[in-house]
Amino acid sequence: MSIYQKMVNVIEHKVTPMAGAMGSQRHVIAIRDGFISALPFMIIGSFLLVFIFPPFSPDSTWSFARSWLNFSLTYREQLMLPFNLSMGVMTFFISVGIGASLGKHYKLDPIMTGLLAFMAFLLVAAPYKDGQISTQYFSGQGIFTALITAIYASEMYAFLKRHNITIRLPKEVPTGVARSFEILIPVVVIVATLHPLNLFIESTTGMIIPEAIMHLLAPLVSASDSLPAILISVFICQILWFAGIHGALIVTGIMNPFWMANLSANQTALAAGNVLPHIYLQGFWDHYLLIGGVGSTLPLAFLLLRSRAIHLRTIGKMGVVPSFFNINEPILFGTPIIMNPLFFLPFTLVPMINATLAYIATKLGWVAQVVSLTPWTTPAPIGASWAANWAVSPVIMCLICMVMSAVMYYPFLKAYERTLIKQDEERSAQESENPITVN
Repeated sequence: MSIYQKMVNVIEHKVTPMAGAMGSQRHVIAIRDGFISALPFMIIGSFLLVFIFPPFSPDSTWSFARSWLNFSLTYREQLMLPFNLSMGVMTFFISVGIGASLGKHYKLDPIMTGLLAFMAFLLVAAPYKDGQISTQYFSGQGIFTALITAIYASEMYAFLKRHNITIRLPKEVPTGVARSFEILIPVVVIVATLHPLNLFIESTTGMIIPEAIMHLLAPLVSASDSLPAILISVFICQILWFAGIHGALIVTGIMNPFWMANLSANQTALAAGNVLPHIYLQGFWDHYLLIGGVGSTLPLAFLLLRSRAIHLRTIGKMGVVPSFFNINEPILFGTPIIMNPLFFLPFTLVPMINATLAYIATKLGWVAQVVSLTPWTTPAPIGASWAANWAVSPVIMCLICMVMSAVMYYPFLKAYERTLIKQDEERSAQESENPITVN
């Protein structure tokens, strides 16, 4: 048995079942749905950073830049309000989204489940002192707390409903009123468990639950922003996709909490005028590692347009426009790349090499870091600049990654092209030797 066949067997019998189980696990799906539901608010909130912190030097003498900078400084407080009510409270949207997703899974009222999850988060993450509520953990610092409390509240609601521990009203009572009474016991249970727990942890450690969670996860959050973490996550994504599994959904579902926490830290540093602390964020993943889609196949789409094989040239025409917007299923399944041994090496290594180049360049200060959340369909050079507050260096880095991708894909494409042309020639020869006769 060849090495490739052994690898395929391992993927089919070991990796695929495990990845399939993980991708269909209800909590993974709920976390993914929570981030998706929060995404529009976070994108708009991030976009506002462009207006709040214009991409000009503070000592610029250009009249347009000077006017924009002065406007931003004068109305900084007013401009920050929409940002604070979107990115600044991202945990609100995430909590409700996770609760609603789990509510649908358990056939509970999604609205009530989402609101219960939201209340559970506020119980532990919004300490009240001196007549004021602290908002410290409403942004990225409270993401892990939001995930845990939303899952706990939803699971508790489902458990109580499953065991008929609920208030049932006569059928004549309107549905909305009946649902309000049905959730009374879950609300009492959540308050009676989370609030005392939070007080106990605070009295014992001096930290409330969100602070304690971030303290415990600090090494993991730090490790998630390293080159090994990038390479491992990219490798897993590529291996799963090569087997026909949507690896990006699984990897982003795992990495999203870390990305959002790091993004919040970068935005806080930007607002304070400090050095940005983190590199590996979603903008880095989308615009350096997934140029044209998973495997960075946009350069490959351009190469396909000039292929001598009719099949590949046709796929290139079909896939080049979607690839601009990071949709590359026509390339992946039409070429095909999925389960094609000729493309395994470039498909796996291209994004890993791009990741290494982009990480090192950013670490050395040559490339601006990510401070904004962008839609994943944004074309790579534009998205890379947008994510870094419209800096020029990410565009250059993105173009370098595209060139590297094309160089790596080219020899494998030519080998595959020769194989297809040879097959076409053999097929034509057979047809000419055995012409079809029609009676």
